[in-house]
Amino acid sequence: MKEITLRIPEEKLEFIMELIKQLDLEVAGSNEIPEEHKEIVRQRIQNSDSSKLLSWAEVRKDLKYNGF
Repeated sequence: MKEITLRIPEEKLEFIMELIKQLDLEVAGSNEIPEEHKEIVRQRIQNSDSSKLLSWAEVRKDLKYNGF
């Protein structure tokens, strides 16, 4: 069995999902983020100390490519 990933415009999602259903195709999971996970992130953002945060440029300097 082949597996593919699709990027579907929001306005065509309903049509595509109906087509998948009609063709009796398997939908492998969802990339929707559960609301409780979103809430955890919101709380962490709210409780973070922005003076301790690093910019992307600072973090990127410290990243090293290990060939993986």
